[in-house]
Order: sequence, then C-alpha cells, then structure tokens
Amino acid sequence: MKFMRRLFCTVIMAGAMAAQAHDARPNYVQITEVQTHLFSVQWKSPATLAKNLIPEPVFPDDCIVDPQQSIQLAGAEYIGRRIVRCTSSIAGRSVGLVYPGANPSLSTLYRVELLNGEQHTRILKPGDDFWSVPQDSSRLDVAAQYTFLGIEHIWIGLDHLLFVACLIFIAGTTRRVIVTITGFTVAHSITLALSALNIVRIATPPVEAVIALSVVFLASEISKARAESLTFRYPIFVSSAFGLLHGFGFAAVLRDIGLPQNALPTALLFFNVGVEIGQILFVIVLIVGFYFLKKLVTAVTSRPMEHDQWRSLTVPASYVIGIVASYWMIERVVGFWAI
Repeated sequence: MKFMRRLFCTVIMAGAMAAQAHDARPNYVQITEVQTHLFSVQWKSPATLAKNLIPEPVFPDDCIVDPQQSIQLAGAEYIGRRIVRCTSSIAGRSVGLVYPGANPSLSTLYRVELLNGEQHTRILKPGDDFWSVPQDSSRLDVAAQYTFLGIEHIWIGLDHLLFVACLIFIAGTTRRVIVTITGFTVAHSITLALSALNIVRIATPPVEAVIALSVVFLASEISKARAESLTFRYPIFVSSAFGLLHGFGFAAVLRDIGLPQNALPTALLFFNVGVEIGQILFVIVLIVGFYFLKKLVTAVTSRPMEHDQWRSLTVPASYVIGIVASYWMIERVVGFWAI
C-alpha cells in the first residue's frame, strides 16, 4: 500500500509541477485597422521563449512594416508592437507569425479588427504559420473557433482543473459529484456572461489570487476530512460560491481575446460550451483513473479498497495540491505590486 500511495503522489506531483504550463499560453496576435489600410499590430509570446526566438508577424508583400518596433518583457510574456501600412485591405489575404527557428509547439490566437467593424478570430495549431483573413466569418466558424478556445483554456488552466479534482475528492459518490459539478458550472457560467458582456467588472489580479485561494481551501478541507463540515455535507454550496469567482477568471481570458461584435452571443455561448466540454472530459479522465486505481489496489491487496486506504491516497495528494496552489496565491498577490 505504501508503494501505491507513493505512486499516486508522484502522479499528482508530476501534474502539479507542470503548473508552469499555465503560463505557456498560445501566442496572441492582435491586428487593428486604425485608419484605412493602416494597422496597429500587437503580439504576445510566453516568456518561456528566449528573446532571440520570439516569432514576428508577417504581412502581404504590398504592406510596409514600420521599422520602429518594440518588444518588451512584461510579467510572464513578451509584448511586441509595430505599425503596418498596406495598399489594400488584408481581408481575403494571408497573414502569419514566423519563428526565427522551429516552432516550440505553440499555437497562435489571431484577432483582427477591421475599420468597418468586422472582427475575425482564428486559432492556428503549431505548424500552421499562415492564415487567410476571411471576408466575413460565418456563425458556424465562430462557434467552432470559440468552442475549441474554451476547451483549450480549461485544459491549460491547471488552477481550475485542480479545483475540480478537489471537488470530486470531496463529493465522493457519483450523484454528489454530478450535483457538485453542476453547481460549479451554473455559477461560473453566470459570471462569465456578466463579465464578458461588461455588465459586471472585477479586476483580474485579485480574482486570480482568490481562485488560487479556493484551491488551497479545498485542499485544506480534504486533509482534515471532517465529515460534519459544511464543505463535506453540502459541497454544492462551496462549488457554487467559488464557481462565481472562477467565472470571472474565464471572462478575463475571453476579454483579452475579444468577442466578435457581429456574432457576440454565438461566441460567448460556444466559449462556455467549450469550457464545459473540457471540464467534462477532465472529470471523465479522473473517474476512469480512480476506477482503475481501485482495481489495481484490489488486485495487489486481494481485497476491495476501503475508506482508510482511499484517505491514505487523497490526503497526501491534498498536501501537494495545497502547496502548489499556495505558491500560485503568493505569486499572484506579490504580482499586485508589479502591475
């Protein structure tokens, strides 16, 4: 049983130590037409890249790129800016992001705002360097792009995933897991919509810090395992309360990306759908993993896994999760003074 406990903790630790992947977000390119055929370009790349390996945007041959450009390190990302003047519209033509060397498996999120009010968004997979800006985006295209974006965001948002994992540890039974996750889903869907539509706005840094705190809180509750506590008796209350905050976190990402004004409801709806799909897939992976873990323990010990044995796995895991989340929380609070 000690071997199983160590193995389980090692797996959790490996996932937690990948926490830096939360900062390895895709490249982001924002192209805004400020005057007829004059474009302001801003692009962001994760700070994990060396400065001499930062990609640069590429435009059609008739475009003149202002040689005056700036690339600065700001927190966990590099930010580049430049001005580009073209002889005609870029709609229907190719733009790209090219690396000095090989692409380090990073996708690229493009957002184009034209002077006529049209907005286009596209996610390029690693290896896809160029994108043809559409003449007009169909609602189906917007739905597909924002669904993929929602799935991608939840899977790189390790703080959100660890929160969901803690909810499953606490809920225990299938019925309680469904109820608890539903409460979390409904809550963050409400605040995601309110914030993305600018009905309610909360500063992002405090929200991110409290999201990390929510993971610390759940990890602490798991380590104590007090059956009489409100968290264990009514986990839906906790999941719903913190779900409201997580929704603001999702909305912060969506605001950075932007919503196409000609298909705003579609983009908002399907981004949320993507988040839910990614969340459901993660829950399924965890449940299947737990099922096979119980089978493995039963095969090794020749008897079904008992409550004490299960607790001997979840408690060490909660310590690992709590430590990682505490680091995130401290890092984000310290970041208040770096803004």
